[in-house]
Amino acid sequence: MKSFGKLTLVALAVSSLTLSGCATHTLLSKDSGGMRTEKVKKTLVSDTVLAFGKPSLRLSNLPADAVVIVGQKHSYVLTEGGGRFERLLTHLDPKNIKVTKPLNFYSANNDGSFTGSLAFKYTKLKDDVKKDEVNFFIQNGVEECTSHSEKQLNAQSFCFEIPLKGLSYPVVTNQASLQTLSRAYPVTIYTHEEKSTYQHGDSNPVQKLVLFPFAVAFDVVTLPFQALNKIFD
Repeated sequence: MKSFGKLTLVALAVSSLTLSGCATHTLLSKDSGGMRTEKVKKTLVSDTVLAFGKPSLRLSNLPADAVVIVGQKHSYVLTEGGGRFERLLTHLDPKNIKVTKPLNFYSANNDGSFTGSLAFKYTKLKDDVKKDEVNFFIQNGVEECTSHSEKQLNAQSFCFEIPLKGLSYPVVTNQASLQTLSRAYPVTIYTHEEKSTYQHGDSNPVQKLVLFPFAVAFDVVTLPFQALNKIFD
């Protein structure tokens, strides 16, 4: 009988725990309603690159080597990485450079700043790669990325990615007079927004792209035009 009593008590305890567990699970489900929050990608602006340039006059809040991506809707000033991009144009033959990644930038707080990268591939016949080009690659941390098919053609490729930081500015004032790229090249800036399962539609939408608080419009002088056309064609 004592053994039976112990078994009964154990059974009741297990039953009680099981019921308690079910009740807790139901309560949690009811309280949260299965609510989840997830990060949703939000495009702040989709624009078209017209040209690349440099401010015609030195702006006090921008570095001397700042490069401007001239967009149709806004200007995207590269405060870091622009100098490396400009050196690339002067050290390498642009007809051998191809962009391998879209201009898709990220703005964490939509506060006028963004980050991203420019990715390129440089391909030539192996016998035509010059010593000063190899030195440039070594100095800039460029890696060889020759594919099997390129090796069969006796070609050699080098891949490099330039980290970027920048600020969003108004449209440049001399946009209409600039020489533009031979084809429309897209640029986008996006952010992440936390959205709950119960949030319907765009009840808490991210606003359009915010410009840097001290941004003013300015003129630009374009970077070597023919070189850029070859790279972004």
